[in-house]
Amino acid sequence: MDVSYERGYTNLTKQDYHVGESLNFIYNYSPYIPITAELQFGSLSGGGAYPTGDKYGRQYLNQFEAFVVHGDLGLGELIDYSQGDLLNILKNFYGGTGIGVVFNNNTVTRHPSYDPSYTFPGSNSSINPIIPLRFGYEFKLYNDYEEPWMAVDIGYIHNLVFGEGLDGYDDPSNKFKNNATNQYSQIVIGVKFSLGNVTSYSKLIRSFY
Repeated sequence: MDVSYERGYTNLTKQDYHVGESLNFIYNYSPYIPITAELQFGSLSGGGAYPTGDKYGRQYLNQFEAFVVHGDLGLGELIDYSQGDLLNILKNFYGGTGIGVVFNNNTVTRHPSYDPSYTFPGSNSSINPIIPLRFGYEFKLYNDYEEPWMAVDIGYIHNLVFGEGLDGYDDPSNKFKNNATNQYSQIVIGVKFSLGNVTSYSKLIRSFY
């Protein structure tokens, strides 16, 4: 399970931070290559009735869910960390990516106060593809047999969203600034437990000392 501190990056000037959660189902191809199916539950919001929030008076609250499949590659898979303490520390850094979808559920301001006759186009409910870019560090905890039975992850995830559903607005670019892909970021702290059968690996996982 992960807890995240997240915010959106859309065409609205002001963006708020929220706390989100996720559930992860992980298959360890090796100690340094986990493949994960992840369910996210979170909130994004931004904009405001005044120019400091959004010059057009747009506001949104997106209580979203997302499903993502991703793989990570730890440095321990690539380096020979038997050569020293520094490499033993570096082996737990990882990066990864994947693919998924975000289910947007927006509450938005559709009519600006300065022109109630105008309706901001867009959809309150939508589904958009996402690609996560993941970076982090895993702290492994070991049992009496020097096997990793638990891990704590600290990471950063930047999600690229393909479509205009994240904030519920799909404004024409000839009238509104709309020149960037929607995105949202997550600073993540997670805990995971190792279950199932134990298999052999080509290197000692904890240390050679």
